[in-house]
Amino acid sequence: MSEIAEIIDTLENKIQKLFKRINDLEEKNQVLQQEIKISVQSHQNQTLTYESLKKDFESLKMTNSLLGSEDYKRETKLKINSLIREIDYCIAQLAD
Repeated sequence: MSEIAEIIDTLENKIQKLFKRINDLEEKNQVLQQEIKISVQSHQNQTLTYESLKKDFESLKMTNSLLGSEDYKRETKLKINSLIREIDYCIAQLAD
C-alpha cells in the first residue's frame, strides 16, 4: 500500500510541476504578445513617419527644381506634364 502512496505522491508532484510550468509559459506568452503589439505599433509609426518624410522630400525636390536647381528639373517637368494631362482630362470630362 505504501508503494501506491509513493506513486501517487510522485504523480502529484509531477502534475504540480507541469501546472507550474504551464502557468509560467502562459505568463511568458502574454509578455511576448505584448512585445509583439508594441513592435507592430512601433513599425506602423515608423512607416507613417517614413511616408511623411518621403512626401516632404518629393515636395522639396519639386521646390528646389522650381527655384532653379538642375538636380531634379526633369522629374519636375514630368510631374508638371502629368498634372496638366490630369487637368485636361478633367476639363474634357466636364465638357461632356
